[in-house]
Amino acid sequence: MKLSSPCLPSTAPALKRHARPRHTADPYSQPPHRRSGGRPDAQCTRRISRIARGAVTDLALIDTLELDALILPGGYGAAKNLSDYAFKGAECSLNPDVAHAIRSFHTAGKPIGFICIAPALAAQVLGAEHPPLTIGNDPSTAEDLEKMGARHVDCPVWNAIVWNEGKVVSTPAYMLGPSIAEVAKGIDRLVEELARLL
Repeated sequence: MKLSSPCLPSTAPALKRHARPRHTADPYSQPPHRRSGGRPDAQCTRRISRIARGAVTDLALIDTLELDALILPGGYGAAKNLSDYAFKGAECSLNPDVAHAIRSFHTAGKPIGFICIAPALAAQVLGAEHPPLTIGNDPSTAEDLEKMGARHVDCPVWNAIVWNEGKVVSTPAYMLGPSIAEVAKGIDRLVEELARLL
């Protein structure tokens, strides 16, 4: 199984059980000053930092890759860089390459995993299909997901919510995470469910 995602340390054991070599798709693989012709500054340097294992591929080229599944980890990167959810809530927009990647994997019937706050990205792109998603049990974030069309399902940190028909899996991770051990259980569960959906 080839996965596209910055792989978190907690997913490594599950990936070793299920994975072939994988690529990490990164919408910021070219520093912003190279894309815009400007000079680098502190914000540019911060913006391109990432956690990645394996080859990094520009997200715009994702259609050219032979990938079996897509995992979007969450955190500030998803809420502030891949989208503007942190600033606009349910009225957010996504980086066009991220939205395209989600749509293309979904249309192709390939499994997609959303961790932590990343289900907000799924809600924005796939909301018209009313996918069941989770961010744990935060009422205001759950309300945002529902405003975008998703059906929010409360879920403990160690578990994952699976939309079998749409091949979408989500887990709350650090939206609830009392400890890295508990978060790892939910992320491992997400990877196992994605492998089952292949």
